[in-house]
Amino acid sequence: MGGLGLALGDLLFLFRLKRRHNRVRVDDIGERQLTVALTAYNDEKSIGPAVADFLSHPMVRRVIVVSNNSIDATFERATAAGAITINETAQGYGHCVFRCLSEAINYEDSELIVLCEGDRTFRAFDIDKLVAFAPHADIVNGTRTVECLREYSTQLSTFIYYGNLFVGKLLEAKHLGRSTITDLGTTYKLCRKAALVQLLPNLSAAVNLEFNAHFIDAALESGFTVVECPITFHERVGVSKGGNVNNLRAFKTGCRMIFGIIFGWKRLQG
Repeated sequence: MGGLGLALGDLLFLFRLKRRHNRVRVDDIGERQLTVALTAYNDEKSIGPAVADFLSHPMVRRVIVVSNNSIDATFERATAAGAITINETAQGYGHCVFRCLSEAINYEDSELIVLCEGDRTFRAFDIDKLVAFAPHADIVNGTRTVECLREYSTQLSTFIYYGNLFVGKLLEAKHLGRSTITDLGTTYKLCRKAALVQLLPNLSAAVNLEFNAHFIDAALESGFTVVECPITFHERVGVSKGGNVNNLRAFKTGCRMIFGIIFGWKRLQG
């Protein structure tokens, strides 16, 4: 009840004061050539087409694929498709994403970095949308919540859709007035390299399937601007291994996200 009272007081009396300081940010992003980093785990059926798709985009200088100890031909097929391929030996989604971002910031010719997955649920043509929002933010987070941009048969079940929305709104309430959040489960996002260099030391790669929520929470906590952008979402090629394998696993992942948002992420490492 005390927490509810504080939240209501914040909404009724402080929200307008917070918004009064808001300004629409419009920065010159300079060179629009970018680096794409893809996570991959046993994605031999999809990784080749995914790499080819992103390399075909005119803004993409290179594609990095981080394979998280794949036991199939993911590594070889990514290399054959033209990717810079790396194996991350520490198992877990958080370790794979962290390695993607850590590798991508090493290239001096790309001030924009796109993080995505190699399972073909996302497409390279959405880079144009993400870049269009880049002048307004440090991080442009893709949202899969627009009905007409989502294929009928995807991993995003009705349960996962609304659960993801709830957790997003919880984080939005935590950082009231800072961002609008509808999708915390998406990997697809664009980041400015300068923001990533500052943000990575504040992230824990040991946070597993909840890493995207941890990432956005840490970004907002560090004062970075996060803007959402509607993206298309497609049926997965191959078998899912993440937090949306089924509703039960998604429920457990969502509960861990809620715990991390409220109580901190240190207890979720591992």
